Amino acid sequence: MGAVPKSRVGPRRKRNRRGHDKIEPVKLVRCKHCDAFHQPHHMCPTCGTYRGIQIVDVDEDA
Repeated sequence: MGAVPKSRVGPRRKRNRRGHDKIEPVKLVRCKHCDAFHQPHHMCPTCGTYRGIQIVDVDEDA
């Protein structure tokens, strides 16, 4: 015999289980150095700093 559910899952229980499946917008914070937006706990892609320390040299031309 195959796997057969014992009883039907109601819509309320199904929606409760799927409560965390929603898509959330990406969180953004402003860089303290160049005032551009970037993800929290990530290096700023515009100026290359993380928590006030220069991590990567970003070319101004590119």
